[in-house]
Amino acid sequence: MNWPVIKAVGLLVGSNIFMTFAWYAHLKDLKSKPWFIAALISWGIAFFEYMLQVPANRIGSTALSLPQLKIIQEVITLTVFIPFVVFYMKESFKWDYVWAALCMCGAVYFIFRK
Repeated sequence: MNWPVIKAVGLLVGSNIFMTFAWYAHLKDLKSKPWFIAALISWGIAFFEYMLQVPANRIGSTALSLPQLKIIQEVITLTVFIPFVVFYMKESFKWDYVWAALCMCGAVYFIFRK
């Protein structure tokens, strides 16, 4: 097992959960508040994102190239974002999410191929 990669992926999943809420939850929960209140709350949430993201990238960079680390982060972002949209924001599932995920699989292939 490649423990640095496993640790990095785990930390990036946590980081992306915080990131998604920091970037988008205010569109549902703070819609009636002034934008600067939403920004301050989002910054507070983003602090925890960075507390996971920075060590994830440092750990991951010991076993992965920077492009590999980035594409893993993008796949995780999509993997976290789709359930967030469907379950938290209560938007309908779209087959376009599946097609986007397949495109990401292609991106993973091209970044990781030898």
